[in-house]
Amino acid sequence: MTTSLHLPIDSPETPDTEAFHDPAAAVERLIEIYFASVRFLCDRFTHVLSNGAPDTRYRAYYPEIRIATSSYAPTDNRLSFGHVTEPGRYSTTVTRPDLYANYLRQQLSLLIENHGVDIEVGVSATPMPVHFAVANDPGLTVPQEGVMEFTLRDVFDVPDLATTHDDIVNGYGFLHEDGSRPLAPFTAQRIDYSLARLSHYTATDADHFQNHVLFTNYQFYIDEFEAYARKVLGDPLSGYTSFVGPGNNQITQADAGLPVPAKLPQMPTYHLKRDNNAGITLVNIGVGPSNAKTATDHIAVLRPHAWLMVGHCAGLRNSQRLGDFVLAHAYLREDNVLDDDLPVWIPIPALAEIQVALEQAVQSVTEHEGYNMKSIMRTGTVATIDNRNWELRDQSGPVQRLSQSRAIALDMESATIAANGFRFRVPYGTLLCVSDKPLHGELKLPGMASEFYHTQVARHLLIGVRAMESLRDMPLERIHSRKLRSFEETAFL
Repeated sequence: MTTSLHLPIDSPETPDTEAFHDPAAAVERLIEIYFASVRFLCDRFTHVLSNGAPDTRYRAYYPEIRIATSSYAPTDNRLSFGHVTEPGRYSTTVTRPDLYANYLRQQLSLLIENHGVDIEVGVSATPMPVHFAVANDPGLTVPQEGVMEFTLRDVFDVPDLATTHDDIVNGYGFLHEDGSRPLAPFTAQRIDYSLARLSHYTATDADHFQNHVLFTNYQFYIDEFEAYARKVLGDPLSGYTSFVGPGNNQITQADAGLPVPAKLPQMPTYHLKRDNNAGITLVNIGVGPSNAKTATDHIAVLRPHAWLMVGHCAGLRNSQRLGDFVLAHAYLREDNVLDDDLPVWIPIPALAEIQVALEQAVQSVTEHEGYNMKSIMRTGTVATIDNRNWELRDQSGPVQRLSQSRAIALDMESATIAANGFRFRVPYGTLLCVSDKPLHGELKLPGMASEFYHTQVARHLLIGVRAMESLRDMPLERIHSRKLRSFEETAFL
């Protein structure tokens, strides 16, 4: 086989496709194939850097998983994942099976249990881009185009945006080129693309991300998160093992110094780790729906068990006070960043398990119960917009829409995070804290803001942590609601 450039192709030797009934053995084979491809591309890339353009083209492939079912026999319909909807052929390409080993074993175990089928593991027809292969070797980087004396894509495969799309999660009736249906929500290239973006935006490796993700829009929450992390690291019974910050700097002792990079990334991210990724990740996404979409687009490929927004908002009701909490039960979406992927007419439902966990966490931390909760927290619609200075415009238009929607709070991130959670089948929720009331003359001025931050941020952050700890102790099948599943759904979570 030759390319249009008439160069012969050199590829690594890999095992033939084999059927497995043991999910652990299937994952080991995926790891074997994946790293055979990675080593091959890294070795050839190093050789080319030293010796110049070769007279051959180097190509390696991602591993893949395939199953075939032939029966409409019913499965456990209480589960929102772990089964296919009808007979047929299903497949997915796989990357970083070492990182996803626990996830893959779980998903394959459910398929074997629910359908009684073997799992076929082999080499796919999807080339592995050299950029993603060398990401496994910290000593290698791919130079920009034009730096080398030859064109990189003449020798190696490079990322192909046509295969990193979201047609599976967005669409209906998606088929792979060979006619098989998708087994997983993301292709290998889409995952590799997001893992690279995560490293860039957060300055931490994907390995550190935990299954429970908090998003915030202020650095003050990071400070409180670090204080909480140091407290629990000092408690040998807490179960937390380490705390990781930007630059992959990690501490395991409560009093250890945590280096701060000279230049923080766009979205500083911190990880309070437990075994099996059962800890908590906090991402400071900054302000705006674009950042919220960017962060969730990429974190979604890690298949977290839940993500929550804990940030500040504008209170829209005169009865609210600064520092009050807002638990979102619905969203008015005027963020405009997801309209092409998820039209605004699609409802974003509240998820009972998440709502209960947040409300119980508020009760626990504030020591308010029952009817008294109404004095510090309101539930209702949160509006998310893309104009930070909306209140400077003629208010008749936006205020009427806010009133018609029964909105009780307004921010720039929450609906985006919830909508992307709905889109990517990641359980989501929102608990905000009122930091200003622009419609009632209480603006976020420096002195007022400082006092607010000192009195409320620590409590708000702790509520988010407590909610995540409650969800962590809940069976996975309860958290992942069937509300998030479409007519044609992938078997993999």
